[in-house]
Amino acid sequence: MIPAAFEYHRPADIRGALSILVEHGDDARVLAGGHSLIPMMKLRMADVPHLIDLQDISSLKGITIEGGRITIGAMTTQHELITNDALHAAAPLLREAALQIADPQVRYMGTIGGNVANGDPGNDMPGLMQCLDATFTLEGPNGTRTVQARDFYEAAYTTDRDDAEILTHISLDATTAGYAYEKQKRKIGDYATAACAVLITKENGVVTSASVAMTNLSDVPVFSEAAAEALIGGTCDTAAVKAAVAAALADIDPTEDNRGPVKFKMHVAGVIIARAIERAWSRA
Repeated sequence: MIPAAFEYHRPADIRGALSILVEHGDDARVLAGGHSLIPMMKLRMADVPHLIDLQDISSLKGITIEGGRITIGAMTTQHELITNDALHAAAPLLREAALQIADPQVRYMGTIGGNVANGDPGNDMPGLMQCLDATFTLEGPNGTRTVQARDFYEAAYTTDRDDAEILTHISLDATTAGYAYEKQKRKIGDYATAACAVLITKENGVVTSASVAMTNLSDVPVFSEAAAEALIGGTCDTAAVKAAVAAALADIDPTEDNRGPVKFKMHVAGVIIARAIERAWSRA
């Protein structure tokens, strides 16, 4: 199918994009990479009379690393996350996850901002941002504000972002922690049946900090404080991993769909979470 008729806007700066959003209200949507919105428009599941393409806004692009803090423009592509060596050295978990998103064609156009902003529970980056304790910068007609990734997601496709706001940047601390992003999917390009991001630091053979977040196992990404607490102070032995997995599984609420029934998803989640913990520990 082809989408319904729409008016195409391509502003040169964020102020221009916001003015169009305010002028047209619910009739306007912003376009980043387009991999979520364009298919919905073609299927007539989304009616967008005014489409605002952000491609020409240079302030939304690029990666900076200063003083141990990483700032990523919302229009930075997954391909750029993968190929930026400085970013890989500062936060290698980002490259590991980006390489598992869809396929190279999608990664050349798909943006980190689009991936985190629309609240799709199947997207990889939201859970990853929770694991990394990232901060989102939102700009709207009333100014700029920040929201923690762990507080941003409210329900499937529902976030703390107001319709008149644009996500402009993502910031997070550089980390040398042991890391892993494990993902099980049916085929290349598919959403995860279950995925898990883990960060672990250790000192004298003992876990001193941990972070565990999961993807596509509830209607929002799930950051599991209980799973992290089960690991801290231990040596990531079999008992500790089992306790962390059990804690993480208690925090999720998968639903049956074409990827399998709930019982199957719980089983897959347990396997994936354990693998992620064990691999992050091996790199710590």
